Amino acid sequence: MATNTYTVTGMTCEHCVGAVRGEVSQIPGVNDVQVDLSSGQVTVTSDEPIDVETIRASVDEAGYELAS
Repeated sequence: MATNTYTVTGMTCEHCVGAVRGEVSQIPGVNDVQVDLSSGQVTVTSDEPIDVETIRASVDEAGYELAS
């Protein structure tokens, strides 16, 4: 089990949260996605560590950016 936290920029509402959660949760092996709108923190729990570029691509697909 692996848990990683990322910062996502550009989220302003619960719709944003749902979009990010929906895209990231589709990544194979992801078990849970927690999104904190106020801090922009996205915590991903997965079976195995997931490459940050895979997370970045999913966040981008949702219309937001992963902070550097």
